[in-house]
Amino acid sequence: MDCMHSPRDVETAPDVPGVQASAPRRFRNFSVRYRHSALSAGQRQTWERLWPELGADVAPPQGSERPQPLDLRRWFGREAPVVLEIGCGAGTSTVAMAQAEPDLDVLAVEVYERGLAQLLCAIEREQLGNIRLLRGDGLDVLEYLIAPASLTGVRVFFPDPWPKARHHKRRLLQPATMALIADRLRPGGVLHAATDHADYALQIAEAGDGEPGLRRVSRAAALPISIDRPTTKYEAKGREAGSVINEFVWERLP
Repeated sequence: MDCMHSPRDVETAPDVPGVQASAPRRFRNFSVRYRHSALSAGQRQTWERLWPELGADVAPPQGSERPQPLDLRRWFGREAPVVLEIGCGAGTSTVAMAQAEPDLDVLAVEVYERGLAQLLCAIEREQLGNIRLLRGDGLDVLEYLIAPASLTGVRVFFPDPWPKARHHKRRLLQPATMALIADRLRPGGVLHAATDHADYALQIAEAGDGEPGLRRVSRAAALPISIDRPTTKYEAKGREAGSVINEFVWERLP
């Protein structure tokens, strides 16, 4: 996806604690496979104009230093419920759901520059003001940059299944992560996850149902965020190949 727009003035990047808008850092979690991807000329121009305003690189703590949680009210410029999306890819779901819920703020996390560049292009094209981007490890974001009981929702769609048995420890949605997510959700907040990998689905279900701070709810339940998401190209290809989509919704208990 290319994007060519005339340059526009943007404000100086906000001084957001715990993130930086310059060079990327090394990430703590070994499951992150961070790399630069080649961007088109248009994507690079959009990146250079919008990233300082809308995006930042995660800066994991050094030694005993622990960053302060993000000041999301300052970064978004308003007080609104916040949804964290871990692994937003190119942002197809991010954009559609942010458009459908303009009263929510979306913090999208991804490790791949190309996907974030595509999302920046879509944000500008659709003139969306309720999305901010972080490049880095979702676990670092949850652990260091999100305050307890501050999120209205967490979305994790089609995380890397790490299919080989020896790599299962690298999967994102495990009991420790479920506990961390539960801690960061407000009472009544929602964890919405989806996978097309059958074995991973069993692990996700066990980890979520085993977390005492979460309660499985049906899609028909009254929830503070929408759980209607678009079908991405990746998901459509999987369905055509016979993949079954497993979807999970948990609510944070009071």
